[in-house]
Amino acid sequence: QVELAESGGGSVRPGGSLTLSCVSSWSHFNKAAVAWHRQVPGNQREFVAELTSGFITNYDDSVKGRFTISRDNRENTMFLQMNSLKPEDTAVYYCSTQYLTDFTSGQGIQVTVSS
Repeated sequence: QVELAESGGGSVRPGGSLTLSCVSSWSHFNKAAVAWHRQVPGNQREFVAELTSGFITNYDDSVKGRFTISRDNRENTMFLQMNSLKPEDTAVYYCSTQYLTDFTSGQGIQVTVSS
């Protein structure tokens, strides 16, 4: 069973930066599309960014120009670089992988943006 482990969350002031990391246990990680989603309590989980196995990216409009998704297939790791953070970016962030019909999500990590 594939497992994902997120790290790098925490608290930051508005305008600050954080980088989230997510390590996959799957040895064929390079075949998967990877993504980040986020969720605020009481709201639905929402899409943030995705990166295909062919390195095509897609971002939600709310994070375009501020967030960057990337991956290191040698380390089975995906990243989310978050710059110019806003209070509305506060949420639990989840990484995920998708290969064919197999979808796996991490446990989530808290990001808080507050002055």
